[in-house]
Amino acid sequence: MAAALSYEDLRKQARQLENVLDFKLVAFSKLGAGINTPHNAQSDTVPLLSGEDTFHTMSMEIEQLLNKLVQINDRLSEQPVSGAAMLHTLQRHRDILADLSRDFRKTNSQRESQREREDLLKGSETFRTDGVNNRKDIYLKENQHVHNSDRLINEQISIAVETREHLTNQRQMLKRIQTRFNDISNRYPLINSLIQRINIRKKRDSIIIGLIVALCTILMLLYMFS
Repeated sequence: MAAALSYEDLRKQARQLENVLDFKLVAFSKLGAGINTPHNAQSDTVPLLSGEDTFHTMSMEIEQLLNKLVQINDRLSEQPVSGAAMLHTLQRHRDILADLSRDFRKTNSQRESQREREDLLKGSETFRTDGVNNRKDIYLKENQHVHNSDRLINEQISIAVETREHLTNQRQMLKRIQTRFNDISNRYPLINSLIQRINIRKKRDSIIIGLIVALCTILMLLYMFS
C-alpha cells in the first residue's frame, strides 16, 4: 500500500512529519537547555544530567522520525518531475530535512559537551578532595615524625643527665675517701712518725750494705793484684 501512495500523499506525510519534528525539536532543545542550566534550589547537589533518561528517549524518537522523513523524501525524489514548481517543492523538503537534522545534531552536541564539562567538574572536585586528604596525611606523618624526634631527643637528654649524675657521685665518693685518709693521718700522727722512721732505717741499712759490698770488692781486687 505504501508503494501506491501518490505524490500528494507523500507531500502530506512529509509536511506532517516536518511539523511534528519541528515541535519535538523545540521541546528537545528546551530539555537540553534545562539540563545545561538547572534552576532548582538544590542545583549544587542534584546532578546536571538529572533528565538523562528523558533526553535519551526523546533523542531516539526524533532520530526515528528523521529516518522516516528521509525515506519519504527519497520516495518523493523518485516521483516523475512535472515542472519547476515540483523541483522547488522537492528542494524545499530537502532543505527542511537538512535544517531539522542540523538542529538535532546541534542539541545532541551541546548535551555531550555539557556531560563532558560535568565529568571534568566531578573530576576536579574529586582531585580537590584527594588533594586535601593527601595534605592531611602529609601533615599527620610530619607531626608523627616530629613527635618521634622529640621523644628520641628526650631519651638522649635523660641518658646524658644520668651519666652526669653518676660521674658527680663518683667524684664526691673519691673526695670523701681522700678526706677520710687525711683525717686518719691527722688523727694518728704516731703512725706517720713510725712509718717515716721505718723508711729512714731501710735507707740506712741499704747504705751500710752497699758500703760493705764495696769494701769487700776493693779488698778482693787488692789481693788479686798484689
